[in-house]
Amino acid sequence: MAKKDGYNVAVVGAMGVVGREMMATLERRKFPIAEFRPLDISAHEGKIVEFMGKKCTVKAANFQTFKDIDIAIFSAGGDASLALTPKAVKQGAIVIDNSSVWRMDPDCPLVVPEVNPEDVDWHNGIIANPNCSTIQMVVALKPLHDFAKVKRVIVSTYQAVSGSGKAALDGLDLEIKEYVKTGKVQTPQAYGKQIAMNCLPHIDVFQEGGYTKEENKMVNETKKIMKDNSIGVTATCVRIPVIYGHSESINVETEKKISADKARELFGNAEGLLVVDDPAEIKYPVPCESDNEDLTMVGRIREDNTLDNALNMWVVSNNIRKGAALNAVQIAETLLQRNVI
Repeated sequence: MAKKDGYNVAVVGAMGVVGREMMATLERRKFPIAEFRPLDISAHEGKIVEFMGKKCTVKAANFQTFKDIDIAIFSAGGDASLALTPKAVKQGAIVIDNSSVWRMDPDCPLVVPEVNPEDVDWHNGIIANPNCSTIQMVVALKPLHDFAKVKRVIVSTYQAVSGSGKAALDGLDLEIKEYVKTGKVQTPQAYGKQIAMNCLPHIDVFQEGGYTKEENKMVNETKKIMKDNSIGVTATCVRIPVIYGHSESINVETEKKISADKARELFGNAEGLLVVDDPAEIKYPVPCESDNEDLTMVGRIREDNTLDNALNMWVVSNNIRKGAALNAVQIAETLLQRNVI
């Protein structure tokens, strides 16, 4: 199929935190756009957003507003995705969906372009954007898996409050102000328990076996993206009072030994990764350094002294950029690069 000079692109959920970052990412990366259409719920209809120096009017997302759209990038929540993505596809759009509703559908590709770009080739109209914590982990696992085959992963995440949306960010702000003023938080504002000056080993709902939905997402999505059900993954996901940037402590067991130096070499040559690993000079990834960073940062790379073929590493990525908006736009870019739109 011949490529076009520009594509008609819609962002659904344009008024949200991720939706706005999606617009900024499309603009920053100079995605070829003929017409841009910001869509959201009817309450936001008529509001104005600026895109590429032009003022654009937000329209309500419905069957008609997807007419003539080539690519629709969704970040409007699971209910909206479930209701609206089939309508967008019926109008001829390719949907890139940031919710969890299509991720484990066997007929829907789940794509991280640095890991499995070829999976966009078999889309049936919808391509799923993985969970933010899964994305940064598989970007780091990919070069290790290609070199020595990953057997098992133990991951503990330290996830920013922005992953829960604007209401949680506002709640954190209120809690911090109350704590500074009174020395305590009387009523939690963002979650069921206080998050200011605290951490919560609880992201999403608890499921069978005592794991949360977020933890199970990491297990199942990793296997689908890596195309290897033999990889053992166990996760503990923790919310911390950081605004942007998810951090992960990852222990990786491989079939053959990878030295720390070799791992640094593999990471240094891998797409999408930035090695920040010189502890003697206090150089290692931290969340606040991810604010304007598209790359996933990896550091604290060291061999696990309790196993022959295992490594420990610390991985940090901006959850709103690579964990959501950037990965979605990269999927759109991959569609163009592989000539499947």
